[in-house]
Amino acid sequence: MLDLVRRGVLYELKGVVSAGKEARVYWGISPKGVDLAVKIYLTATAEFRKGMLKYIIGDPRFDSYIPKSTRKLMTLWARKEFKNYKLLYNAGVSVPEPIAQHDNILVLQFIGEKGVRAPLLKEVSLDDREYERIFWAVLDDVRKAYRGARLVHGDLSEYNVMVWRGKHYIIDVSQAVKISHPHAMELLVRDLRNIKRFFSDEVGIDTPDIREMFRFVTGEDLKGYLALIS
Repeated sequence: MLDLVRRGVLYELKGVVSAGKEARVYWGISPKGVDLAVKIYLTATAEFRKGMLKYIIGDPRFDSYIPKSTRKLMTLWARKEFKNYKLLYNAGVSVPEPIAQHDNILVLQFIGEKGVRAPLLKEVSLDDREYERIFWAVLDDVRKAYRGARLVHGDLSEYNVMVWRGKHYIIDVSQAVKISHPHAMELLVRDLRNIKRFFSDEVGIDTPDIREMFRFVTGEDLKGYLALIS
């Protein structure tokens, strides 16, 4: 944390914005008074460690050395998320701007106001026109991630999309993998299914079928991956 202060990234750390088993997000303030999201990864449980490895093994950026130390593994996980954010942000995907990373700490653009995070897609109530607009915007971001950043989110759902001032933001990208990853297509289809399920089944708007969504994202036909949708 002191390193981020010395680098002029962080001036003050305030209260907890959200907390999970493996990480907490704090409201931070920059030296210029700008709100920041400071995500700190905590000690990994054995279950979380096992879950992390399936997203690391097969990723050529990180799987050459997988530390046994929990702290070093959490640092690797934070670095992976930061690099994913940078690739996505540079590809034009609507994600919080990545600002800095040190050890197990990530600093991002704060989506929300005065320490109160923006609501998740699951938490908002919109009209059909807005839901339809967000559906296509999210699907277009999946396409930009695939074609521009060469990444698949891997855990996309209504629980990791924020909505703020008429715009959506995709968050929690630590598990995102390169499209060369052996499970990338399986993860992509799962993401598309989650998107379709929420917007079609829960919200009730018309959406394309999975095959059309897959073709829109990848430019390929899903027939070579039919086992993934059976």
